[in-house]
Amino acid sequence: MFRPKYPPLPTAQIPSHLTNSSDTPADCHCQHPAAPLLARRIAPSLGAGAGAVAAVVTIGIVLTALLAAVAVAAVSVTLATVVIRTLLTGQHHCRR
Repeated sequence: MFRPKYPPLPTAQIPSHLTNSSDTPADCHCQHPAAPLLARRIAPSLGAGAGAVAAVVTIGIVLTALLAAVAVAAVSVTLATVVIRTLLTGQHHCRR
């Protein structure tokens, strides 16, 4: 479904003077069958599930970053609360 459609690969004709055949002379101008070009896959080990794996890893990274941001915000709010409480408590003790 998500696989790209490639046009068919062209076939190349090998000139007769480049072949290693001893039964054809070098000046032969007849049509020899074309040697098909081999299609290479870019990553044959990656199948159709590679996109799904990449999506799961990306979502995991994003969720981990969000969790870290929430944790940092919670720690900073807690520290601010402790500092403010300490300052207010210190003012009540100084009024003797």
